[in-house]
Amino acid sequence: METVNEKIIKWNQPDESGYYGEFGGAFIPEMLYRNVEELREHYLGIMSDPAFISEFQHLLRDYAGRPTPLFFAERLSEKYNTQVYLKREDLCHTGAHKINNTIGQILLAIRRGKKRIIAETGAGQHGVATATVCALKGLECIVYMGEKDIERQAPNVARMKMMGATVIPAVSGSKTLKDATNEAIRDWINHPEDTHYIIGSVVGPHPYPDMVARFQSVISEEMKKQLTDQTGKSLPDRVIACVGGGSNAAGAFFHFLDEPEVELIAVEAAGEGINSGKSAATTALGRQGILHGSMSLVMQTEDGQVVEPHSISAGLDYPGIGPMHADLFRRGRAKFMSATDDEALQAGFELAKLEGIIPALETAHALSVLGKIESVPDERTVICLSGRGDKDLATYMKNMELK
Repeated sequence: METVNEKIIKWNQPDESGYYGEFGGAFIPEMLYRNVEELREHYLGIMSDPAFISEFQHLLRDYAGRPTPLFFAERLSEKYNTQVYLKREDLCHTGAHKINNTIGQILLAIRRGKKRIIAETGAGQHGVATATVCALKGLECIVYMGEKDIERQAPNVARMKMMGATVIPAVSGSKTLKDATNEAIRDWINHPEDTHYIIGSVVGPHPYPDMVARFQSVISEEMKKQLTDQTGKSLPDRVIACVGGGSNAAGAFFHFLDEPEVELIAVEAAGEGINSGKSAATTALGRQGILHGSMSLVMQTEDGQVVEPHSISAGLDYPGIGPMHADLFRRGRAKFMSATDDEALQAGFELAKLEGIIPALETAHALSVLGKIESVPDERTVICLSGRGDKDLATYMKNMELK
């Protein structure tokens, strides 16, 4: 019989080589080996240092605005005949969960003597969060963003520039998140000594998937306490989160992974339909392969070329998934579902009308599955409301007929 500690090691922490089961590792150019290896050797020690923990918690509380509320959505609950709670990551400073990770990584970078920060971004929320902490700590900031995403996320581009970041467009491929990540990795190869790459999701070479998941685990840590305060029980019946690379889902699932009675549901972007050729539903369409430094599930052709993803939400427009999530999918610990562009839009409009909250289109994918799951009135469903919809208002406005 497994002990709780064995379950924790099995589910949410990789082995010494950075593998979650079959997935993970560090597949990196030789020029980056020393930098990544140094990070691997020191990240756990730095993160467990009392001075680091104190500064991290101080900034989460007094700068990011944590803890974020756990809101009982009464009208949404009535419609779907179950108890729906929303974990309000949209109320974090910068408007999404991304700030949790960037605060942690900027503190790591400073302790390792790095003076220059690079990042990739899709929807722009991670780029904004990175620009924010660089401004806070006075470090140079370069953000790579797909040219297509720059056009559809103009408000976030303006926010990054206002805080002093340099935004560089990625003009290759689909000109979205995958291509921005490629450009950021090229930059890092050219500047291995003075630069820290703040990866925004649970992707990339080890130790990034583990490091980002640990920083985001504050989400589920707060959920347990808040559920206890509000309901007398620390465990929900299910947790739902959207998944691109998967950082908000990793944070929302983290402290429930060793609780088998908690159902975990990850929602990917089906785009115009899973089999339409315009989708980003990696677990439905992908197979094992290497992408951006780790072994995971990747949307690819028979000869290993990455398939261009599509989603109306820039943050889910990614052809892979984090290795922890690939393992959760392969071994059945989490249920993976998907939502089309139209389903996400409808869910976004519904939350706005029922609860007065406009969600990010990424979050709207998670909301959309409420009508697809079996639930009963006394079940507690927590949805990670990963971001707010300000950045997506132009897209919502173009699709008002769906409301």
